[in-house]
Amino acid sequence: MQSQVKMNADGSTGGANLRPQNLEGPPDSRSSGLIRKISRNSETFRELGLLIFIVALAAIFQIRNPKFLSIANIKDLLANTAILSILAVGMMMVIITRGIDLSIGSTMALSGMITSLTVSAHPGISPFLSLAQGMAIGLAAGLVIGVLVAYFKILPIIATLGLMNILRGMTYLISKGKWVSAYQMSAGFKNLSTGTTLGINNLIIFAVVIYILYTYFINQTKTGRYIYAVGSSPETAELIGIKRQRIILLVYALMGLLAGLAGVLWVSKFASAQGDTAVGYEMNVIAATVLGGVSVAGGRGKVSGILLGSILFGILANALPLINISPFWQQFIQGLVILAAIISNVLLQRRNDKLALKKRAI
Repeated sequence: MQSQVKMNADGSTGGANLRPQNLEGPPDSRSSGLIRKISRNSETFRELGLLIFIVALAAIFQIRNPKFLSIANIKDLLANTAILSILAVGMMMVIITRGIDLSIGSTMALSGMITSLTVSAHPGISPFLSLAQGMAIGLAAGLVIGVLVAYFKILPIIATLGLMNILRGMTYLISKGKWVSAYQMSAGFKNLSTGTTLGINNLIIFAVVIYILYTYFINQTKTGRYIYAVGSSPETAELIGIKRQRIILLVYALMGLLAGLAGVLWVSKFASAQGDTAVGYEMNVIAATVLGGVSVAGGRGKVSGILLGSILFGILANALPLINISPFWQQFIQGLVILAAIISNVLLQRRNDKLALKKRAI
């Protein structure tokens, strides 16, 4: 048997189809093509349904409050959703490889606290150096998780839960329980998030740049296709020579890098660094990612999907207070939407699996 192996990856559907070349035949090729077509159509249909739901929801909120679709509120909504959408990019990669990261809120707090303390001690430091510092802290945290999961075989939920508490404790120890307030931060540092470029909020620009880079990376590079392959079938990925441990280490490192960036942007936006910064925020990120159609079973997910999921989550967070919904009901409504998205994802996946089995039988 020949050792050469061919890998086909469908970046548009977030799936990977791996099979040896010498086992390819016309019937199998036709069957695989039909299966990929079914998957693509299902993903497109799901995203179209999510887009229609967003439009309908926006129309309802606009009727309840005419200010909802005002230019000022839309800019505010996008700016408030930017950090969430940046983190959803990293979480998408982690979940695609069948992992999870519960430590990103703590990583944000630690990177934001250390960076703001540095700015407080050295007001003249460049804002871009502050960004680099925060990203380096996040990268270090991500690498630790990646090593624990990839090389020590610790379950992702256990590894990230443990590090979540460690990083949060480090934040309190470093800050000694104190805050870093707005007057201790330089204007340049605060402008990272609150400033504008060509009339566009800097947070939105950060998010757009990251999405462009990530779209290219996940869809056009070999490493991006390997990420889908590892999530689709870890055993098959290893058989064809993909270094699964390195891929897992990479996705957690990138998640940490983005969490570090988000932590700096967070404290810059709110002009305050606290020990409890972003507590529980990882749940929002996971929810937005799942809303966007990323499969918790791994191997599936699209950039356009997580963008829609982030926007939907942002709309709920922005609009519910505008129409005077009680904070208690806000959480209840958000929970219902998330649960509905998970159920629809499960049902859609089952439908895809059944159709795929039928086509294989044919």
